[in-house]
Amino acid sequence: MDAAEPTAPGRARRRLWWGIAGGLLALLCCGSVTVYVVALTLTPENGSPVNLAGCGVDGEVEIDGPLPQVRNLSQEQMENAAIIVQVGQDEGVPPRGWIIAVATAMQESTLHNYGHLGDRNDHDSQGLFQQRPSQGWGTVEQITDPVYASRSFYRSLLKVASWEGMDLTVAAQAVQRSAYPDAYAKWEPLATDVVNVLTDGGARSAANGGELGQCTALGEITASGWTAPVPQGIVSGYRTAQRPDHYGVDLGSPRGTEVRAAAGGVVITAECNAFAPDGSAYSCDVDGSPSIAGCGWFVNIQHADGIQTRYCHFETAPLVQVGQRVAAGEVIGVSGTSGNSSGPHLHFEVHTGNDQSNQGAIDPVAWLAQQGVAIDG
Repeated sequence: MDAAEPTAPGRARRRLWWGIAGGLLALLCCGSVTVYVVALTLTPENGSPVNLAGCGVDGEVEIDGPLPQVRNLSQEQMENAAIIVQVGQDEGVPPRGWIIAVATAMQESTLHNYGHLGDRNDHDSQGLFQQRPSQGWGTVEQITDPVYASRSFYRSLLKVASWEGMDLTVAAQAVQRSAYPDAYAKWEPLATDVVNVLTDGGARSAANGGELGQCTALGEITASGWTAPVPQGIVSGYRTAQRPDHYGVDLGSPRGTEVRAAAGGVVITAECNAFAPDGSAYSCDVDGSPSIAGCGWFVNIQHADGIQTRYCHFETAPLVQVGQRVAAGEVIGVSGTSGNSSGPHLHFEVHTGNDQSNQGAIDPVAWLAQQGVAIDG
């Protein structure tokens, strides 16, 4: 597949060390540890922190003394986040739970340990997680103790069946029962950055309680909530010298391979996109060829923070529908060779800024690596 944009008609509807000179960075290459002293000045265009390396360190978060700033979070907010992560470690909760907890507190209190806010209070909600004494969360003194509040959140989360595989907003809602259940999702990227900073990349370890310091194995979901869409490696890369207009990667999945959502989100496209050389509609239920235009059977998924993923050339109609919420690793279709394709494979793209055009496409291999997911070349 050469282009990121589906052919019209049928076009898709549409760590932390930056500004730091000097520091100690542990580069954990999926199990082997090398320590370097580095001098870096990184200033991303969007002001967001960059996750440089590591898949987590085994040990408690240190909260004695100043913590590094993540985006625009204050020391108070970072200290509260560190307490949440530390309690999660003490409770034996895997890193995925830390991210869910930090994101939840971001939504509920912006990581401020609020007491009663008078007329602005939501009933009797207080503390980092806006827990309510009237709902059995504890006394006011207890729920405004960040350690107690965090422990209560985690113990409730652990009672939710299969929470590790849930979309963050679904897991958080199962605990909080908020009137705005979809609001938690937007905090997942920032919570991921915070956890990575505090634990040297803990968000890139396995979500199911994999050992910190070990990156995820193929097919596992990272604590940040990402996984490889298929087990196979790259057969054609992103914008190579030979294919500068190839705005994704081709993964060599045989016909009928299950294609999985790379992260939790909402399906925004699930349709056939194929056109004959004369511009007429072409069936996606037959093999395509290089002379056919379009993605064939394909799916777009909307994720948090304006990230979208695209999956092209399914063998049959997608197994998901527009508007459906999917979890990371959920099967969304099977690979094939429909549309503009010379043989069975999965064409996979990642887009930022909610931009489905070629201009919004980024290197999916680099993006997944930042999330702790390795795709072999």
